Amino acid sequence: MADDTPDLLVDVDGPVMTVTLNRPEARNAFSGDMLVRAAEAWKRLDEDDDLRVAILTGAEGCFCSGMDLKSLAGLSGDAAAAWAEDPDMHWKALLRHFRPSKPIIAAVEGYCVAGGTEILQATEIRVAGATAEFAIAEVQRGLFPLGGSTVRLQRQIGFTNAADLLLTGRRISAEEAKAIGLVGHVVPEGQALAKARELADLVAANGPLAVRAVLRSMRETAPMSEADGLAHELTIGEPIIFSTNDAKEGPRAFAEKRAPNFTGT
Repeated sequence: MADDTPDLLVDVDGPVMTVTLNRPEARNAFSGDMLVRAAEAWKRLDEDDDLRVAILTGAEGCFCSGMDLKSLAGLSGDAAAAWAEDPDMHWKALLRHFRPSKPIIAAVEGYCVAGGTEILQATEIRVAGATAEFAIAEVQRGLFPLGGSTVRLQRQIGFTNAADLLLTGRRISAEEAKAIGLVGHVVPEGQALAKARELADLVAANGPLAVRAVLRSMRETAPMSEADGLAHELTIGEPIIFSTNDAKEGPRAFAEKRAPNFTGT
């Protein structure tokens, strides 16, 4: 009997959405179905006010081994129809042409290579199991990493570190990934998802409007000079956040020594 389990699973637990790449037999390589479902998940994260943060992970001890070209060549049914309706859908799924207004935390175990490391760069907080491995190996196959790595990676880990990974295609350990700033946390093997959930709960407990505004400011000021960035920051933080009910509730809860009840208003 055919296995009808989706290539991507979405689980919602309170304000936290967990998105799981679910093709362990293919080291969770991206398929057409997976990309369609991922694009839908990111849209839901962006639009659902009850969701405050997402976790992106892979099934059965592997994050993602990149693109499954055979799967994409054989698109049919709903996946083919979705792609025909939106030819940009795969770039949205890979977080290249669309970024939700809420943060995404990556929980990486095992292989995180090629497109796996590319989508990783579109996440905000990154946790790796101690045995995780990372690579952007497209040049080893005579290919180009179209997921955004030639632009994003040098901004995140510096020019020479990015050039090292992109031009050699070599594989690095979780510890080296942390040393160069590709990931922020390294935990014992098998504990990445638990640590990501711990961090997600901390994010979700904060004022949702404040979190979105901080994330927006970080993204929009990244390419600016310091002076322009500081000026732009004021246009986001001061008029948008300080007049909200949440901005009043936070200090009030602190003074009353209780947990704040943020409503996102």
